[in-house]
Amino acid sequence: MSQPALFLKQNVVTEPLYNQWYAWWFLASPMTAPLFVANLHVKIMESFVANPAIHVAALKSPALRGGPYLNLGVDRVGDVKALLERTLKDEALSLQYAKAMLELDKLLATAEGYSLEDLYPRVPDLLRGYVELTYDLNNRASPRFFEALLYRSPFHRESSQSLSMRLIHGDERPYVFSTPRLDTADGSLQVKVPYRHEAIDRLFAMRRTPAPVAPVREALGIAEKDADTFAAFFTEEPPRPAPRYDGDGVRVRYFGHACALIESRHVSILTDPVVSYDFPTDLPRYTFADLPEKIDYVLITHGHADHLMFEPLLQLRHRIGTLVVPAAGGGSLADPSLKLMLKQAGFQNVVALAELESLPLPNGELIGLPFIGEHGDLDIQAKLAHLVKLEGKSLLMAADSNALEPHLYEHIHREVGHIDMMWLGMESEGGPLSWMYGPLLPAPMQRKMDQSRRLNGSNAVRAIEIVQRLKPGQVHIYAMGREPWLGHVMVMGYHENSPQLVESRKLLAYCAEKGIPAGMPYGQAEYFLR
Repeated sequence: MSQPALFLKQNVVTEPLYNQWYAWWFLASPMTAPLFVANLHVKIMESFVANPAIHVAALKSPALRGGPYLNLGVDRVGDVKALLERTLKDEALSLQYAKAMLELDKLLATAEGYSLEDLYPRVPDLLRGYVELTYDLNNRASPRFFEALLYRSPFHRESSQSLSMRLIHGDERPYVFSTPRLDTADGSLQVKVPYRHEAIDRLFAMRRTPAPVAPVREALGIAEKDADTFAAFFTEEPPRPAPRYDGDGVRVRYFGHACALIESRHVSILTDPVVSYDFPTDLPRYTFADLPEKIDYVLITHGHADHLMFEPLLQLRHRIGTLVVPAAGGGSLADPSLKLMLKQAGFQNVVALAELESLPLPNGELIGLPFIGEHGDLDIQAKLAHLVKLEGKSLLMAADSNALEPHLYEHIHREVGHIDMMWLGMESEGGPLSWMYGPLLPAPMQRKMDQSRRLNGSNAVRAIEIVQRLKPGQVHIYAMGREPWLGHVMVMGYHENSPQLVESRKLLAYCAEKGIPAGMPYGQAEYFLR
């Protein structure tokens, strides 16, 4: 008897996990994942097991919700202890890697500018052959990892990768980076497949093309006992139509945060996908259901978790023609290669674009532009603003650029000329460097130094410097994390007097004074360039 063809429901959340922790770029690279396991996950779990009451008390304060505290009750100590013990066993090699990295750092600290040749035999055995020892021009020694080799080594643990699936009916989701997913009490289903598994594409193709459920369930390795839970994710109801744009000029649809769909009748382009699921809501928004069947290009500006988000990317993988990422040489702990990472995650056509390189588009081109700031003064190459030229119009997706050196934008304007529409993030505060990069540091930073090294974008003064030099026809502010479907990755808690909103209003006031159309969209917006 033939099985009915069903659609995947639009409100099925699918979280990629690594050792049951929400996956992001530092957990996708074997160069950095072991350090986050050893220096963050294990330490948080050990702290919770030793004194869960501290974690419960800390999370009563909104200011601490993005900190290293498990969002679990004291009754879950046994479950956390079990995961901790399993992690210490299964991730023993990762813990050894982290220890070897500390030994390597101490070894390189002894280098005084003389040849490093004699140090190679003293590199910890676990790392030998995976690292080159180098100096910068000031004779400071550091390692360069052969990152591509690490993806072919035992440190690349696809067995630690999985998915967690469940239905949601609202935007409320707990913060994901400080608490692992322990069980299926909320109706979730744990699927043990690596991110590159082709069955993931088959599953999410069912959002628009119905198919029998059983073959996909078997391909995902879902046990018979979980068949009913899995079956609840499907429906006979087809999604609403999402036709491609077929009008004149360029249409821009704002999906929230730094995500915009840029379309002409010839091409569709999606930037930094962070997309809401579809369910009844009072807050209008575009969702997965509003994306075209084929997305010709997806543009990633940088690797931070609110821009390079594996959760939507894996769900859209089968629909993406070309994925464009910033070019980076790789091999630096703080700056993994996004191209390598995403190809290992199953994306077939990944293009790395460097500054001022261009990529032809139908009736246009894409140009990579410098993106400075927002990375705590680290030497990060994997960051890029994107200038999209279509149908004689130009749009600059400037991400979280911070005009630390305003003269840069004079040079950019000389090269690219008039810009019709500019999008800019204004997270003017940002977290300290250690909030994101701490597990990679061989030793804690001094607090005063750490607080000075912010992961921040432009404030009003800096944003106005950009506007004055690039002279855009219109300005829109994004990347604020205000939409409720960003709460699981960004704990912003804005109020009317939050510095980010105050600074944004100053930019809007400046633009109004100068007669430049400007706005700060929220949730959903649509614009046309003709």
